Amino acid sequence: MATILQSSLLTDFLYPFLLMFFILFAVLEKTNIFGEGKKQLNAAVSLIVGLIFVGAVFPKMVAENMIMFMTVGLIIIFVGLVLWGFITGSTPTPGDKWKKFYAIILGIAIVTAVLWATGFGTGVLNGIGGIFAFLFDSNWSGTFWTNVLFVGLIAIAIAVVLKAKSTAEGGDKN
Repeated sequence: MATILQSSLLTDFLYPFLLMFFILFAVLEKTNIFGEGKKQLNAAVSLIVGLIFVGAVFPKMVAENMIMFMTVGLIIIFVGLVLWGFITGSTPTPGDKWKKFYAIILGIAIVTAVLWATGFGTGVLNGIGGIFAFLFDSNWSGTFWTNVLFVGLIAIAIAVVLKAKSTAEGGDKN
């Protein structure tokens, strides 16, 4: 059963329009592109861009998909922080290495979200799937990868033996 908040007039027009209008208005106010105290001009530009935005289908769909990704991501982060608080009883304070790690994860998540939201991700996944199918599902691939595995294991064994021998003879202690 749909409520009035789920009507197509609101979900297809009003919500995307208001989102674009307020975000653009805030950016224009903060940056003062048109000058200091130009609220009416900023509002007019935001109104026009917001109307153009809801008139175009593809950008609106991308924004809707990105908002869905953001809400799911926020819920995952919230649950993770709540569980962290239950387990440790403190707030998480990551060091510099963890901040870099989280920044990399965030970058990967944003790129993935944009690829998914725009629909380009399907082509990328199909291309990667084709490469993997060529490498692992061909009639020659079983024999090839078995040989690669054995050669790799033999090379590792030889390296370990040579390293142990040089250490035993008083060579490199690293």
